[in-house]
Amino acid sequence: MLIALNKPHGVLCQFRDPEGRSTLADFVRQKDVYAAGRLDRDSEGLLLLTDDGRLQHRLTDPRHKQPKTYLVQVERVPGGAALEALRGGVMLKDGMTRPAQVRLLTAEPDNLWPRDPPVRFRKNVPTAWLEVILREGRNRQVRRMTAAVGHPTLRLVRVRIGEWGLDGLAPGETRILRR
Repeated sequence: MLIALNKPHGVLCQFRDPEGRSTLADFVRQKDVYAAGRLDRDSEGLLLLTDDGRLQHRLTDPRHKQPKTYLVQVERVPGGAALEALRGGVMLKDGMTRPAQVRLLTAEPDNLWPRDPPVRFRKNVPTAWLEVILREGRNRQVRRMTAAVGHPTLRLVRVRIGEWGLDGLAPGETRILRR
């Protein structure tokens, strides 16, 4: 079984939390499935869950290089040097990232839902949207990469993993996928 979940902001990528915070169990009713990868609590979007260990490995192992596509709202509009740094790889505390595909979007993506809570608005600090495609998955990688080039992430939404996308799935909704 393979399930797509549009993980809402504020939800932990686990099924239990001793502190009582919102978890995957609030949205996924199928038993014995596990997340194939993670999204941090502050991130939103596509999360795949499966009961197939081999598929989970294929989706998460960096050797299989499943591309993951993110829409990222950042502080200020990145210039050419910042975009090229992201494309070429960024030095983080745990080493150099692999090159990423990065595209500056001309407007806010029209297929996104309002975030709850909303992203903080600052009248004197513009924001921009990027499409970022990674082929690795370090902890909070996109956030650390954009911060390293001087453009902190305000909102991060994963919209695609390999061949699977959100395809109109609303926050908190699940869909069983074909493999």
